[in-house]
Amino acid sequence: MIEQFYYLLALLVSISGMLVLDKKYKLAFWFDKKRTYKTLGITMLVFIVWDVLGIALGIFFHGGSKYTLPIRIAPEFPIEELFFLFLLCYVSLVLYTGWSRVCKRT
Repeated sequence: MIEQFYYLLALLVSISGMLVLDKKYKLAFWFDKKRTYKTLGITMLVFIVWDVLGIALGIFFHGGSKYTLPIRIAPEFPIEELFFLFLLCYVSLVLYTGWSRVCKRT
């Protein structure tokens, strides 16, 4: 039963690590909180729509796993997907901001 939480736990640990990096280098939330919320909100919305369309067209499906929770937001759309999309968008934002700063220094 505990293995159902593994994927969500891995996502939360990864998000926590990104928050630590973000705070240390002030790349997103600790640089401009309002802009970060807007950016992450818009990009997550785009990916949620992408997922819903993929599910509706029969391209995306959950497939079932003993490592994910049985909770679904919609058919074939597990709750962990929201955390994954947040991590995907957040990592992209932090990498982009960090790379931009590195390029400005050279």
